[in-house]
Amino acid sequence: MKRIHLFEFEDYPWFPNMLRTCMTRYIMAFHKLLGSAEELSELIARAFKHTKSHKVIDLCSGAGGPMLEVIQILRKKHGINDLQFTFTDLYPNLKAAKNINGNGDSNVTYLTEPVNASGLGKDNDGVRTMVCSMHHMKPDIARSILKDAQEARQPICVFEISDNSFPAWIWWIAFPINIITTLLLTPLVRPMTWQQLVFTYIIPILPICIAWDGAVSNARTYTLKDMDILLEGLESEHYQWEKDTIKGKAKKLYLLGLPIGA
Repeated sequence: MKRIHLFEFEDYPWFPNMLRTCMTRYIMAFHKLLGSAEELSELIARAFKHTKSHKVIDLCSGAGGPMLEVIQILRKKHGINDLQFTFTDLYPNLKAAKNINGNGDSNVTYLTEPVNASGLGKDNDGVRTMVCSMHHMKPDIARSILKDAQEARQPICVFEISDNSFPAWIWWIAFPINIITTLLLTPLVRPMTWQQLVFTYIIPILPICIAWDGAVSNARTYTLKDMDILLEGLESEHYQWEKDTIKGKAKKLYLLGLPIGA
């Protein structure tokens, strides 16, 4: 495989939660700028054609990323009014869970107990989504997540905004570019807090952490050829795999697993 598994600051439990929240808000603003929600809603709407319900189980949700916007698009643009959406994570973001569970929408929930993305099994029906999270998984875990969805005959949608198609040495050019980008895009972050401003412009910890994690995300991302390796042995007449790039404001990758005749 081309990918290499380096560390990201957000992977570590010791990383300050305040900085993690600021980074998450920046990433959400970045998703909005790239139009990720529109692209994700199209993929999920396609996956719904292979299910008997309109349920989504979002894996490795973190703070939710662009998925709250995706929910609105699925309801308004695609007319899916019976949508049931569940956020999950192995280490649930309790602050995000409190906000989501307190919004008065009983069809949108965030589970506060840990959920292992590779062990949902057959009792959890619905489209499984992984947004910018598969690159965090080492190959054996990534494969087990895909295999679990296939064996349960449930759709899965993997979506990445990082791009690992360039020569390896270009990964590290992204580091200084990401620092500059962070300085330019931080004013778009909502809600804006004094921590976001101070640790971006006065004590520039956030630009460094965001730049490093962004460069490493590129190095960790499974290329389309890497996905072929992950999918070896998962071919089935009852389940099909589709992978491709989405070319818009940035090049993105997706992998769809779809049950046949479901």
